[in-house]
Amino acid sequence: MTDTSVADRIKDDISTNDVVLFMKGTPVFPMCGFSAAVVQVLSHMGVKFKGVNVLDDPSIRQGIKEFSDWPTIPQLYVKGEFIGGCDIVREMYQSGELQDLFQNHGVAFKAE
Repeated sequence: MTDTSVADRIKDDISTNDVVLFMKGTPVFPMCGFSAAVVQVLSHMGVKFKGVNVLDDPSIRQGIKEFSDWPTIPQLYVKGEFIGGCDIVREMYQSGELQDLFQNHGVAFKAE
């Protein structure tokens, strides 16, 4: 990653917010099905999160891929830790791992 300010902006977002979703579009208006699916899971769980629209800034769109060494978007971070993309988040939710992760990290969510 050549632009350190991009890496610094990403680090700032994931260090100052408990849950961050780098996504296409916004939580209110996702611009791809995969981003929409992760928003749906988080919203269903009542998790407060910051959405970062990578379509607004090509340097963030590329920078987050390099930062995480993960080729696709969306990307979910919890307490500074990269969790994964859409399939991983859905699988973790269905297995109960995502609920455990939030509980272990002290992130509030609605119990079902």
